[in-house]
Amino acid sequence: MRHLTPPLLLVAGLIGVTVWMTRLGTVGIYRMPGAGEVAISTLHHLQLVLAAEGLAILIGVPIGFIVSRRAFRWLGTPLMVLVNVGQTVPTLALLAIASLAIGSGFRAAVIGLFIYALLPIVRNTYAGIRSVDPAITEAAHGMGMSRLQVVRRVELPLARPVIVAGIRTSTVVNVGTAAVAGMIGGVGLGALITTGLAVNVVEMVLQGAAPAAALAIALDALLGLVERWMTPRGLLPTGRQGPKKRRFRRALTTPVSYTHLTLPTKRIV
Repeated sequence: MRHLTPPLLLVAGLIGVTVWMTRLGTVGIYRMPGAGEVAISTLHHLQLVLAAEGLAILIGVPIGFIVSRRAFRWLGTPLMVLVNVGQTVPTLALLAIASLAIGSGFRAAVIGLFIYALLPIVRNTYAGIRSVDPAITEAAHGMGMSRLQVVRRVELPLARPVIVAGIRTSTVVNVGTAAVAGMIGGVGLGALITTGLAVNVVEMVLQGAAPAAALAIALDALLGLVERWMTPRGLLPTGRQGPKKRRFRRALTTPVSYTHLTLPTKRIV
């Protein structure tokens, strides 16, 4: 668990900055939002990110899996170009188009973030399935497995780390992108940042930016643990196979010394 120490220290430092800015009370003629307001904004920010990510996972993973099949592989390149539109259009422009289409607020922010989050998930799902060695699937077919069994017991377990890595990247990016939703009337920490920019109060901007950064780091660490947990044991490096596995390997590789052994001697009369 040593790899969690730096993220936890960063999160603690960012939370300390948020508490410091909140305890200022007022800056000039402007009142700083209270602790309750910051907590509610953080909760709304998390709801916004989770709603967009859940929608992107429900749609992106099946799309990436379908285009990885041999019958639909010709759709891979055109589909990637289409999905990449969400990354090429500037974030604010994409959110503005969504707000013009369905009105400003929570729904427009979710739709904009969903489009922005789709590419990493579709691309990693497609790449993860395609990266499975064909020899492994042929061996599974040779053992008598059906196509569904090969997908469920061979392809998806081997592709899981790559798929979760795409979800992890998409989630962390969306935490920062969701702050822009405050400019189109969205909820969350972006509203605090937008208000601070409008009145030129740096402390208020920090009050919204610090918890957003802490949320991104915490979600990245959490999804990193999920990624390690969902990785098949055979794909883990030697140092991550657990203490029992390491003790067993050490016992196999440690040379045995017989110098302490004494053979019994028989007395001759």
